[in-house]
Amino acid sequence: MKPFIFRQFEIRQSESVFRVGTDGVLLGALASVAHASNVLEVGTGTGLISLMLAQRNLNAEFLGIDIHESATELTKLNFENSPFAPRVKNVHQDFKYFSTPEKFDLIVSNPPYFEVSDSDKDKIARQTVELNFRQLISKSAALLTEKGVFSVIIPVEAGKDFIDIAEENNLMLTRKINIKGIQTANTKRLILEFSLTAQPFTESEFIIEKSPRQYSDQYLELTKEFHVFRK
Repeated sequence: MKPFIFRQFEIRQSESVFRVGTDGVLLGALASVAHASNVLEVGTGTGLISLMLAQRNLNAEFLGIDIHESATELTKLNFENSPFAPRVKNVHQDFKYFSTPEKFDLIVSNPPYFEVSDSDKDKIARQTVELNFRQLISKSAALLTEKGVFSVIIPVEAGKDFIDIAEENNLMLTRKINIKGIQTANTKRLILEFSLTAQPFTESEFIIEKSPRQYSDQYLELTKEFHVFRK
């Protein structure tokens, strides 16, 4: 399978691991990483999100974990071949049993959300059998610094439940980005950010395409430091 080429790094891909997708690119480009120094990614897949965040923040240290051994090996390869290799590490680990004395000031995840699927990679990467929202949220809350940020991208249909569970874990919603696939469509994804400390709430809209197969100016501007767009 061909690698996905970005401006400062490339992502090797595999049939057994989810490929580079728009959700990961959006979270990597939009998550609040500017003030982070210690970042955790839950469910690295190819390692894309951590590498994008490492490009955006040249001082932060990154740790990625994934329950899928193939994903862990692929992430390791992509991390080691990147210009950010000294700052990006990953481990093969079930997040439910992840233990560390460290706290993180940014935790990011493109979490599982498909309830049913036939393929093994779907069952591991996108089903609640391995890691459900409640487990992800409660564990992240315990690992977050007082002013840290927990940042996720999820389907809009899951938004209310996710926010409710976060509130049960003392995580307050600080940022919400409503993502539309195309300008005339309904919101299909949400980027949600939470903190243990009260902060001003912001809400915005993001449109991926202005018309079918035509990226919006908003998307082109957001990803211009990452994507290599062919003219």
